[in-house]
Amino acid sequence: MMRLIYKFFFRLAGWKISGDISHDIKKYVMIVAPHTSNWDFLVGLAARSILRLDTKYLAKKELFKPPFGWLFYALGGYPVDRSKHNNLTDAVVNIFNSKQRFSICITPEGTRKYSEKWKTGFHSIAQKANVPVVMVAFDYGTKTVFAERPFYPSANLEADIEKIKNYYRQFKGKIPEYGVR
Repeated sequence: MMRLIYKFFFRLAGWKISGDISHDIKKYVMIVAPHTSNWDFLVGLAARSILRLDTKYLAKKELFKPPFGWLFYALGGYPVDRSKHNNLTDAVVNIFNSKQRFSICITPEGTRKYSEKWKTGFHSIAQKANVPVVMVAFDYGTKTVFAERPFYPSANLEADIEKIKNYYRQFKGKIPEYGVR
């Protein structure tokens, strides 16, 4: 039922999806960019439902407090305490290792504002869990969610980040000046 509601409002707002994420891939790290607005969350929920994905997500712990914290948990969220380093990468890798099927969504920018330096935890998680990365982009210019084929990150973090940023530079976030440069 929720899928139909998401689909209705997604299309009513003029959004569409280009690409798909194969259900044959049992485990992966999904990265989404550009992340420039709170609206990205709703676009992401709709796209996840329309594509019939059970992808979980990481979000700042403040969202998981009352009165609406229960909702973020119910929607598949895992809280992250960004104020301290608590080995989140290994914790997520352990989740991957304990499940037959699992995917997690991360915004590598780590914030809705422009960030020159991206968080690289997604890369470490994918390498340590030996799972691919799936890039998803929200392009507000064309109102399209783009899903790319999965790839396995290399040992060269800097080169991978630059390739990924080059991919995302073509897309316009809700607030373009906060997007990937």
